[in-house]
Amino acid sequence: MNGTLKLIDNRKSVRAYADKEIPRDFKDRIIEAAMRAPTAGNMMLYSMIEIDDQEMKDKLAVSCDNQPFIAKAPLLLLFVADYQRWDDYFTISGVPELMESRGEPMRHPEEGDMMLACNDALISAQTSVIAAESLGIGSCYIGDIMENYEFHRELFDLPDYAFPVTLLCFGYPNDNYQEKKPASRFPKKYIHYKNKYKRLSPEEFNEMYQPMQERYFSGGKYFEGASNIGQHFYLRKHASSFMKEMNRSVRAAMKAWRKNES
Repeated sequence: MNGTLKLIDNRKSVRAYADKEIPRDFKDRIIEAAMRAPTAGNMMLYSMIEIDDQEMKDKLAVSCDNQPFIAKAPLLLLFVADYQRWDDYFTISGVPELMESRGEPMRHPEEGDMMLACNDALISAQTSVIAAESLGIGSCYIGDIMENYEFHRELFDLPDYAFPVTLLCFGYPNDNYQEKKPASRFPKKYIHYKNKYKRLSPEEFNEMYQPMQERYFSGGKYFEGASNIGQHFYLRKHASSFMKEMNRSVRAAMKAWRKNES
């Protein structure tokens, strides 16, 4: 197995960091690698915000679902789905006047543009994760940055067409974390299809979740009142207060992107 595939196979989320700074040149290599990621139309519809202000990190540890390790991460990178830069450039390039001469309104970013920018930002983020792994630096995705939209928008001075799609914590794993095995994944046949989507039968679902059942729930440690994995994930994740807040925040962000709709 080549080195890159080995890194991918062994990669795991790291939430406990050694008391060790990441050298500036390593940080720069992670950022530069992220900027080499594939991007739609070579438009680079994302921005990265490096957060080194401790007060801001402390606030994020609270606003992102009360996760103290965020404040302790040696490197924090916020990946922003960003169409504001292009919208501003269109304006200073005379696009409003061009479209007026053509008798057409200037089109501003909409839902599809937002989704495309999210793709760009997340592809860039994952490229930074692999680059960090190659340097011996662990990482953890924080999807909770999509919550509390108004607070995070103000914290980072985000304009309308800039959405904080993911936050990444980076740091050298402490010794205990290095001993943990990567999380298991579903069997390939239930994730990888050919030509058409496949909906699963009850029997197939049982087989798909069997490894997770054995690893995490063999003692029946389900979330409050749940009696199986489906109920556990529904209560713990899907219907949770943080997912309700995340959906509210995404709707608020989407409203800003749709403000020019006729």
